[in-house]
Amino acid sequence: MNDLSLSEQQQIRRNSLKELKKLGIDPYPAAEYKTNIYTADIHRGYKPDENRYEDVSLAGRIMSRRIMGNASFAEIMDSTGRIQIYIRRDDICPGEDKTLYNTVFKRLLDIGDIIGIRGFVFTTRTGEITVHVRELTLLAKALRPLPIVKEKDGVYYDAVSDPEMRYRQRYVDLIVNPGVRDVFRKRTQIVQSMRELFNSRGYLEVETPILQPIPGGAAARPFITHHNTLDIPLYLRIANELYLKRLIVGGYEGVYEFAKDFRNEGMDRSHNPEFTVMEIYVAYKDYNWMMDFTEQIVSKAAMDLHGKSQIEYSGKTIDLSPPYKRISMIDSIKEHTGYDISVMDEKEIRNICDHLGVPQTASMGKGKLIDALFGAKCEQHYIQPTFITDYPMETSPLTKTHRSDPGLTERFELIINGKEIANAYSELNDPIDQLERFKEQLRLSEKGDEEAMFIDLDFVRALEYGMPPTSGLGIGIDRLTMLLTNQPSIQDVLLFPQMKPESAKSGTEE
Repeated sequence: MNDLSLSEQQQIRRNSLKELKKLGIDPYPAAEYKTNIYTADIHRGYKPDENRYEDVSLAGRIMSRRIMGNASFAEIMDSTGRIQIYIRRDDICPGEDKTLYNTVFKRLLDIGDIIGIRGFVFTTRTGEITVHVRELTLLAKALRPLPIVKEKDGVYYDAVSDPEMRYRQRYVDLIVNPGVRDVFRKRTQIVQSMRELFNSRGYLEVETPILQPIPGGAAARPFITHHNTLDIPLYLRIANELYLKRLIVGGYEGVYEFAKDFRNEGMDRSHNPEFTVMEIYVAYKDYNWMMDFTEQIVSKAAMDLHGKSQIEYSGKTIDLSPPYKRISMIDSIKEHTGYDISVMDEKEIRNICDHLGVPQTASMGKGKLIDALFGAKCEQHYIQPTFITDYPMETSPLTKTHRSDPGLTERFELIINGKEIANAYSELNDPIDQLERFKEQLRLSEKGDEEAMFIDLDFVRALEYGMPPTSGLGIGIDRLTMLLTNQPSIQDVLLFPQMKPESAKSGTEE
């Protein structure tokens, strides 16, 4: 970066940096700065008659200041919130040398700089809790100005709302939009809520490979890479299902993983190529048991986050308390289109799709046509949590055949607000049937289906050693977080969503 590429504000701050160094002040000191309290603790706990907080030490970022001669007010923000501070020249400069106040604080420090302070807490005449500063230490000089965001009575004005900037420069977004920090705290709480439930049942948290020789466990287009030493192609995992089921074969009765999965597909408000999923597999269970368990998982997360099962999402009230409605995919299509497709063959269903304007391709078989019909005409109607059950065989190659309808499988998806939140099966554990299902996926691939599954012969071999009856569940953590934090886009619940590279013209140095 050269000086010509700097804005006026950036150049001023760099000049201030040089002056600080000339004064012998390290703008980026290495030593630990010991704090003993957070701003939120002060706001919660300060009571003049009971807890006066006579010696507090805290650190944070300068967010505003009012210079008033020999005394000034400022506001600093730490990870828990903001607090006003009061700085008097003779307190932080008790001797003859007033440089720290007159030159450093008044002229060389800026909004965005990080400082440490020590002092005592008092209440101003206007009733605002304030820290009277006796010691001030510069901890980090900010060389770029922050967007100006004003706060009054907990309301933030002129918040940064440009998605392009917010997603690219999440660090700025987190600084100036406190509500964003809260979303990601809640995301962590959701994951913790699940862990608490699983661990209380004795289920084991595990890790499975991200780089896989065969991209199995889902129907999706993978990312491909190359391992130089082994000289083989590898795939970023599209799912962790097949590895987790190998562990059930190995003798564990319950295993789960919070996994990063990758799918080389489109991006929109509910899809990102890199996403987080929780998958859990429990032996000796079926998909009916898993529906009950899924209700517990989702309702517990809502209760742990909000203290209630009712949430607000996009202007709608959604009740996450069990039990949830359950309806088969075939019955759902009949309810919303008037067509009973249970007795139709592929050609008849294709004609129905044509009649209703549902997009299709020649490579789509009967199962994918049914799935497309449901997605286009039914899914969006399920605002309250609903289990859609009994999916076509073609779209469920890892699922047990339905015990009372051999053309279907024992699978469900949980739909909330018209979006899939969870997907679960009674897991297929017949190795001969599984191999035939994989071969059918190969035939679909040869017909042009880019999402058809690969054949995983090692997984079939594992099943040949015997896997107990098992049910598995996958929950999209990103979508569940969107729902429970009332966020409209998946990019709002990913700290660093995937973005196109910045242009060479704009670069990263603006």
